[in-house]
Amino acid sequence: MEQPEQFHQTTERLGTDPLGKLLLRLSLPSIISMVTISLYNLVDTFWVAKLGYHAIAALTTILPVWIICVAVGAGTGVGVNALASRRFGERNIEAANQVAGQAPFLSLGMGMIFVLAMNLFPYQICRLAGAPPDVIDLAVEYLVILSWAIPFFFLGHIGRNIFGAAGDAVRPMIVTILGQVCNVILDPFFIFGWGFFPEMGIGGAALATVIANVLSVSIGVYFIIAHHTPYRLKLHHFIPNWRVIYEIFKVGLPSMVMEATESVIFALFNHLVAGFGSIALAAVGIAGRLSDFIFMPVVGTAQGLLPIIGYSLGAKLWKRLWGAVRLASVWTAIVMVMVTILIEIFAPQLVMIFSKDPELINIAVPGMRIFLSSLVVIGPTIMFITTFQGLSKGRDAMVLSLARQFIFFVPGLYLLSYLMGLNGVWLSMPVSDVAGFVVSGFWIYREYRAMKTGGLWIESPR
Repeated sequence: MEQPEQFHQTTERLGTDPLGKLLLRLSLPSIISMVTISLYNLVDTFWVAKLGYHAIAALTTILPVWIICVAVGAGTGVGVNALASRRFGERNIEAANQVAGQAPFLSLGMGMIFVLAMNLFPYQICRLAGAPPDVIDLAVEYLVILSWAIPFFFLGHIGRNIFGAAGDAVRPMIVTILGQVCNVILDPFFIFGWGFFPEMGIGGAALATVIANVLSVSIGVYFIIAHHTPYRLKLHHFIPNWRVIYEIFKVGLPSMVMEATESVIFALFNHLVAGFGSIALAAVGIAGRLSDFIFMPVVGTAQGLLPIIGYSLGAKLWKRLWGAVRLASVWTAIVMVMVTILIEIFAPQLVMIFSKDPELINIAVPGMRIFLSSLVVIGPTIMFITTFQGLSKGRDAMVLSLARQFIFFVPGLYLLSYLMGLNGVWLSMPVSDVAGFVVSGFWIYREYRAMKTGGLWIESPR
């Protein structure tokens, strides 16, 4: 077993390793984890597609609900990551333990609220999410079973941020990969009833997700209780500490709201697209799953950047902090340029992985090309927003996200769909992405200039 001093050195490298090497070391495992999760979503869609395009449409209508779950888990995780990494930067290990110890209470409490809501009001939730009458029963079947995964999903999401705050990106990757591999393997067995497994259709995909989340959380808990982390959690750390919880949500709540707005956006998106028929909704589902997969390097880089910012803030390493932001922004922009070129060339082949239906292909291919044409600006935008989260300025991050969604996207969605039909729906996303990039770029530059000229630009002697 590794010694505590080695863990201290792992955390210490957040402030000493060369930025390129450090960002790669923290981001690459996160990218692998995120790609694994997204790859599962693609495989899930692949198997569900065998049940027909109505099943794909049902999965698509659940997306706004799942985004809310992701928002709660991610927002809480961001708060935990930013606060714990800052405590490590301040050399306050006991305070970091207090932050990590809140995870079980928060996960169970928030998770059971979701379980109750999804089991008591499944039809109402699916209608709000945009489910048309011909797919709502399939959507409800999937949602009710999926609900039991939510408490474990929250604990897993927060747990990955607990590891990340200490500079450990490898163990979260291991936990994520094992859980998603389990999910991928179980999917066809439960969907089609292979062997002695029951044939459950779309509900089988949801059950596989529940089992996978339980497995991954169990592995993560083992790493912590076996002292494979810098944390040394004792029973008193698990008692709800309302001051610490307040600090977590002070940073995480704006991020949560920011992510949750995506749910509103996709619900509006679903309602508009459903007006063009369930097959158009299925096309959106395929494009959305592919875009999630493509976007994962950006998400992983943001997760790698966050602890560097939090640690640098706590240690007052200002040049290091802004150097990391610049490097991550350029890095993601370059990667997204290359990805965009590949998408524009191979869009038909990508869509045909899931369906050979000519009508579906005719809708999904041009839609995906338009939908993903602004990837190059999304990477830097996410890095700018992540910077504000790491600086414990969650309100700024929330304002930037809400501006993109409700000032640029929603008006553009309705205006362009009115003028251009379905193509206008697709086009509304890149228009809002470009506008959001311009505003967030100005905002982050203003923060940089304020810090540099406001008397803070003094490096810590450490």
